[in-house]
Amino acid sequence: MTTFYFVRHGHMDTSMAGKKFYKDFSYNMMTLSEKGIGQIKETAKDVRLANAELIIASPFGRTLHSAAILSKELNIDMKVETDLHEWLADAVSYDFLPDYIAEKSYKALSENEGRHPIGETCLWESAEQMKKRVMKVLDKYKNFDSLIVVCHGTLMQYVLGIPHPENGQIEVLAY
Repeated sequence: MTTFYFVRHGHMDTSMAGKKFYKDFSYNMMTLSEKGIGQIKETAKDVRLANAELIIASPFGRTLHSAAILSKELNIDMKVETDLHEWLADAVSYDFLPDYIAEKSYKALSENEGRHPIGETCLWESAEQMKKRVMKVLDKYKNFDSLIVVCHGTLMQYVLGIPHPENGQIEVLAY
């Protein structure tokens, strides 16, 4: 059995949102704010993380920045796993949707506790779909004793069945 330490990324620096190339999907390239850096440095002090053998992270800027800090502080190698990405408002075509549609989809996800309403065709990724893609990633690391998984709050909420976590929060899954 492997112990997976899920860590939600630190607070993101949104000061450049909508500027330069930080528009639409490129918004996800933004890194951590000073507050977020501090949150992850504090997370790195948690003794449970000290014996992890590897850090795996979502490919987004905020998660990569968080993973890089953990890697440096804990002296643990890191690897990017693309299927640890954030929840998808469009899990059918993978198109980046306008904010108002994505927000409506997220509201539906929340109101329906992660399930598609019966009889409705939905573009958004359900909790079951999210869990399936994440567990496929975790299966690749079942030969390890413990790993750190740097990812997103919505992913942690629906995959682990917890309330939406705070930035830098650690949750444990033995799998």
